[in-house]
Order: sequence, then structure tokens, then C-alpha cells
Amino acid sequence: QVQLVESGGGLVPPGGSLRLSCAASGSIFSIYAMSWYRQAPGKQRELVAAIASGGRSNYADSVKGRFTISRDNAKNTVYLQMNSLKPEDTAVYYCNADATVVGNSKILGYWGQGTQVTVSS
Repeated sequence: QVQLVESGGGLVPPGGSLRLSCAASGSIFSIYAMSWYRQAPGKQRELVAAIASGGRSNYADSVKGRFTISRDNAKNTVYLQMNSLKPEDTAVYYCNADATVVGNSKILGYWGQGTQVTVSS
């Protein structure tokens, strides 16, 4: 089907930056929206940012002006540039992609395994 592999997480001090990447592979026919979600301990998973195949993006209010989502359609990869990080950004960050696979026109959502982002001094 479709596999999503995230990378780029880690430990960073408050005010620092990180860039997350998520590469999709498998029997991909087409990828539509790609998104980043996060889940902090004891909290529900929440949408951080999303980007359509044409490049239109939207963000959670809590990250507007600090995070930037982008994608490289040729590489089936989505990125999340995170600047001015705060301790409350600490979470596991998950990549999500809406895609079709070869031989099946149904659009399904796929998830990566997650990457830990910790903002702490």
C-alpha cells in the first residue's frame, strides 16, 4: 500500500528550530492532501498543518507564524519547518497522507509511525 516514514525529530531548547520530513513510498498512484498532526501525553491528536496537492495550506492557530508546511510532489515528501519552538510544542508528530494506490481508486488515509519532538532547556 503506502508507507510513510517521518524523520527530523529530536530535543531542542525553547526558541530553537527543527525540520520534520515525511516520505511516502509504495504502490502510490496519487497523493492528495498531506498533513502533520501531533499528540502530547494525555491529550488528543490534533491537526498542526495541512497542504493540498496544489500547495494551499492551513495551520492550527497555535502554530501560525512559527511553522511552515511544504511539499515536494516529485519526491512524495512533505516537510514541516518549526521555528520559535515552545515547550508546549512537545509531542509525537505524525504524518498523514490521503492517497490512492495502483489498481484502486478509493482515497484512503495513511499514517506514519511518528517522531518525537521535545522542547526543553
